[in-house]
Amino acid sequence: MSPSTGNVLDADGIRRAVRRIAHEIVESNQGASGLALVGIQRGGAVLAQRIADQIEAIEGTRPPVGALDVTLYRDDLAHRGLQQTPQPSDLPDIEGKTVVLVDDVLMTGRTVRAALDCMTDFGRPRAVRLAVLVDRGHRELPIRADLVGKNIPTSAHDDVRVMLEELDGSDGVIVVSGRVPA
Repeated sequence: MSPSTGNVLDADGIRRAVRRIAHEIVESNQGASGLALVGIQRGGAVLAQRIADQIEAIEGTRPPVGALDVTLYRDDLAHRGLQQTPQPSDLPDIEGKTVVLVDDVLMTGRTVRAALDCMTDFGRPRAVRLAVLVDRGHRELPIRADLVGKNIPTSAHDDVRVMLEELDGSDGVIVVSGRVPA
């Protein structure tokens, strides 16, 4: 059985999803006051910047934005090994703020759990909301996104690839169907 590929979101679809998420954040927060965005490295950090751009266009003020690397906070390092060099985390003041944690894909919830642990080293937010571009299911932890660009039913063996202009040269989300293990 060979893997197959399916396009899920194109550049316009990602743009619309980011704009909708920004509007929902502004609506639920009743503006941009007291808000901070924190993107999980790599894709989430790019998406957090894009969401902040949209919030600025809506509200006329840009919330502070930061990037968080959770590599060393993961609970599965022993199973996965350290596959990448950790990037520096750069967070704005989150103390007492409503933090919107942003990631590109939500699956098991382990990355989000690691991000929550990591954020406590930087302060105590008033509240944390989770925004993701793609929710593909398959939770292992009781974590749910507050804001979702697109829900995509997938197999646990599928690979969801989010491509972003700033990192990959173009925008898109594809699902590559994987081979079912024997």
